[in-house]
Amino acid sequence: MGAPPSTLQREDPAEAAYLGRLGDRVRAWRAAHAMTRKALALASGVSERYLAQLEAGQGNISVLLLRKLAHAMQVPVEVLVREHGAASKNTRIALLGLRGAGKSTLGTKLAQALGLPFIELDREVEKEAGAPLGEVFSMYGQEVFRRFERKALARVLKQHARAVIAAGGSLVTDPDTYNLLLDHCTCVWLKATPEEHMQRVMAQGDLRPFKGSPAALEEIRRLLADRDRLYARADAVLNTTGRALKQSFAELKALAARENA
Repeated sequence: MGAPPSTLQREDPAEAAYLGRLGDRVRAWRAAHAMTRKALALASGVSERYLAQLEAGQGNISVLLLRKLAHAMQVPVEVLVREHGAASKNTRIALLGLRGAGKSTLGTKLAQALGLPFIELDREVEKEAGAPLGEVFSMYGQEVFRRFERKALARVLKQHARAVIAAGGSLVTDPDTYNLLLDHCTCVWLKATPEEHMQRVMAQGDLRPFKGSPAALEEIRRLLADRDRLYARADAVLNTTGRALKQSFAELKALAARENA
């Protein structure tokens, strides 16, 4: 049998840190899916007590138990255990979410506070394509847009070892580009209700990408439902619903410090 968790933490800080990150991912997934620890324990067959230890970074979980847990969460095992690119992840923060999530506003403030460049990936896509975002879609179509987006992200990662990046809302739907982002950035999902997304977009005076839709709120609900499982792959989740900008920023700053400790 392996050493007890307390002994493991005293003897190997690196392994303790790894278990802490694993616990953070499970806890973030539960928060994103509004699932209680008890419900996840029942779905996975992993005891609630052991799951609590795991989320606290004190559970030396076996491969088979981890497989059961990943199956219940409906995510690949590698999402929970990935370590590839960990060194560079800790120097870049990427903000995910639909339009209206607060990526630009909070991202700009976070970058200023940390003394990092702020990069909106959509603007980098426009540089790659040599055209405004709307024209990129109309001229080239979604498949070519995705290629521009992946190329823009690769360039940004190469040019900026440290940065705060605001990802496009639909980036998570492209597996290759999303995996590239996950592997090289600490990703934070700025989560909000459909109603709050709609309110913020209207306040900005821009209904993109919902322009022309007779039921924009329903479209936002659909997009969030379709992408919920994808956004939940982020390293952390920050729910900004009903939060003042000052509060959300304070929580994001604290979260960034914790994730990159």
